[in-house]
Amino acid sequence: MPRVSQEQAKLNRQRVVEVAATLFRERGLHGVGVADIMGAAGLTHGGFYGQFANKDALVAEAFDTALVNNRRGSAETLVTKYLSLAHVRAPGIGCPIAALANDVAREAPDSPIRSRFTHGVRGLAALVADAVSKRAKRKQERVLSSLSTLVGAVVLARAVDDEDLAEQILAAARASIGGGTPEAESLAYTATVG
Repeated sequence: MPRVSQEQAKLNRQRVVEVAATLFRERGLHGVGVADIMGAAGLTHGGFYGQFANKDALVAEAFDTALVNNRRGSAETLVTKYLSLAHVRAPGIGCPIAALANDVAREAPDSPIRSRFTHGVRGLAALVADAVSKRAKRKQERVLSSLSTLVGAVVLARAVDDEDLAEQILAAARASIGGGTPEAESLAYTATVG
C-alpha cells in the first residue's frame, strides 16, 4: 500500500473533521461511529488512529470546526439567521451548540468536549452581546437571556413535528430578541453557510 504524502494526509484529516462536524450535528455524538465518519469521508476505518488519538479527540476538533464555520456574518444578522427555518432544517450545517447541547450535557464533567462547549457558549454569548442593545440595563443578564432564547427556540423547533408551530416558536423568539423578519431569514442563513 503506498504511503500518503504529508499534504494529502493533512487534506484527509481536514475532510474527516468536516464530515464529523456535519454528522455529529445531524446524528448526535453517539449516533455516529468512527467507521461511519471515515466511510462518509471516503477513507478506510484503519486510517483513523493514525490521525486522531481517539473519537473524543475528533469530537473536540469537529466541534471547534463547526463553531468557526458557523460564526460567519455580522452580529446584526445573527438573530435572523439563527432563528430561521433554514437553520432548523439543516442541523448538519447549523450551530453545534443547539445541535449537541443534550449530548454534551451527558458527557463526564471533565470531558474535553464539555470544555470546548463551554468556550463555544461564551463565544456565542459575545456575539449575542454585540447584537443586543448597548443601552440595556444589566447587559450580561440580557445577553444570557437572549442566548438561551436563541438556542432553546432552535432546539424546540427541531423537535416538534408541526412546521407551523416551529415557525411560531422561531417568530416568538425573534420578536423577543428584536430580530429580523421571516422573509429575510432563509436568504440570510443560506448566504452565510452556503
